[in-house]
Amino acid sequence: MRKLVVSEFVSLDGVMEDPGGAEGFDRGGWAFKFDRGPDGDQFKLDELLDSDVLLLGRTTYEGFAAAWPTITDEIGFADKMNGMAKVVVSTTLQNPTWNNSRVVNDDVPEALLNLKRESGANILVAGSRSLVQTLIEHRLVDEFRLMVFPIVLGAGKRLFPETGEPTSLELVEAKPVGGGIVTLVYASAGPAAAG
Repeated sequence: MRKLVVSEFVSLDGVMEDPGGAEGFDRGGWAFKFDRGPDGDQFKLDELLDSDVLLLGRTTYEGFAAAWPTITDEIGFADKMNGMAKVVVSTTLQNPTWNNSRVVNDDVPEALLNLKRESGANILVAGSRSLVQTLIEHRLVDEFRLMVFPIVLGAGKRLFPETGEPTSLELVEAKPVGGGIVTLVYASAGPAAAG
């Protein structure tokens, strides 16, 4: 079974969106005001190259689809983003236009479990907070890859839900990169022990 990897930019207080802006691809957002350096760029490139499906919610998908087809770079990041399969979880999106995109709109947990059962590389989720919350609720996340920025925002939508059953995570890797940013990789470890 392939891994489902949630990759997010988060503040020190767990916020994953710009409180004053839109969730998704926003180059004016707080995370893009930091220089994550070559190690941070390599972290993002490696997780993309280790994946062959991009799983997104509708809002993030629309932001990505509007931006990525016009982006080019020398290392092939944009080519990979534009060429890989995209699965969009949405009940409202009818005709996705970004290359290699399809929509899942019914029995989402079962559809995503079936996607995990297919052969292939990792399934990568970026942004897509509502979708991530559903994935957490149904215990479909195998790994969290977090880029934690040295900023406290005080408001905004957080990665993990405020209610629900505690869940343990196993630290796989922690590494400082540029600009005071730390990358953290956690594997899901199941329900947390009480007490």
